[in-house]
Amino acid sequence: MFETDEVIYSRYLAEHDEKDFRILLERYREGLTLFLMGYVHNMEDAEELMLDTYAEVAAGAHFSGKSSFKTWLFSIGKNLAYMRLRKRRFTFKEPEEWMDEEADPPEFDILKEERNHQLYQALSRLKEDYRQILILLYFEEMTHEEVGKVMGKTKKQTYHLADRGKTALREVLERMGFDYAQYG
Repeated sequence: MFETDEVIYSRYLAEHDEKDFRILLERYREGLTLFLMGYVHNMEDAEELMLDTYAEVAAGAHFSGKSSFKTWLFSIGKNLAYMRLRKRRFTFKEPEEWMDEEADPPEFDILKEERNHQLYQALSRLKEDYRQILILLYFEEMTHEEVGKVMGKTKKQTYHLADRGKTALREVLERMGFDYAQYG
């Protein structure tokens, strides 16, 4: 029987069973790391933020139940990323600076297939809001309501942002020479 994240987290808080915590970690660590990479543009920092996010969860951060566990988790990660960026006065790099198309950096372990590699390159060239919404909707399979809570947008704004993001992604992929005909 599949247990919800909320049930597992409640049990973890009550019993401090590491098995419950590991289940939650395994479910979301890769997606959360990819999402956080969109903020810090560095895999090492994104992984550290992912661990910091889970440290907050392990410490018993208050989960109100107003959203799903996943939405709450990604919101914690986003807030930690913003705090880190403010602390460090981090300067954002252009995608070309942090994405070496010739090399196969460790972050591509997440996205092994060539088509996903191209998609990830294209996503890295999008505006931050477009990249975030597409990752949350299509990689993390969140609903528009959940994405709105993570990004601080209304449901209507998420639909408009997703449409603009998909259009921008299609344009970037076309400039990269992506052939839609071969995929269907």
